[in-house]
Amino acid sequence: MKNLKIIILTFIIGFGMLSFTTRDNDKKGTEKHPISLSNKGYEVGDEATDFKLKNIDGKMVSLSDYKNAKGFIVIFTCNHCPYAKKYEDRIIELDKKYKDQGYPVIAINPNDPNVQPEDGYKQMIERAKQKGFTFPYLVDEGQKIYPQYGATKTPHVFVLQKNNGKNIVKYIGAIDNNYDNPNDVSEYYAQDAVNSLIKGEPIKMTKTVAIGCTVKVKK
Repeated sequence: MKNLKIIILTFIIGFGMLSFTTRDNDKKGTEKHPISLSNKGYEVGDEATDFKLKNIDGKMVSLSDYKNAKGFIVIFTCNHCPYAKKYEDRIIELDKKYKDQGYPVIAINPNDPNVQPEDGYKQMIERAKQKGFTFPYLVDEGQKIYPQYGATKTPHVFVLQKNNGKNIVKYIGAIDNNYDNPNDVSEYYAQDAVNSLIKGEPIKMTKTVAIGCTVKVKK
């Protein structure tokens, strides 16, 4: 009986120490890596900060360069992802349709080329030339921009609208509801969002789930 009490007492003390250690580690982790908010990214209504990223022509591009733009269709995309490839022609069509109406496409490759070599800068230049991209195709060197936006997939769309000098997030998510076949699309999320902004009407659906490949993060 005495031995049983000792075993129970030892178990209680050990469990208590384990719990304390776990809480302590969690606390230390939060203090050392305050990334939860930054990784969460933007929500609809947030102001998106500007960036300065290298385009495939070697020039640096910022949203502020587009003095006459009413907003932007920012799309995180890449070379290698099958989903991104399926959407390339549709992204080109979005740019052709809305660039002259004040909403150009700004494409950003968020992937680390050391993780996915097909998404290297040289390969980006080749892919843009092959497909005839009509929009800037920027590289997120150092992977500092995609976490701010909260992009997790390629492609991942963020429609922004200029408002008193600020770029306000108006839509986040997928381009449409059928990545596989453009002929079977029944919901044009990004297009509808931009149309609503142009007309000055509320956006029917401000957030959808982006379908695509995960962002390839530096290890």
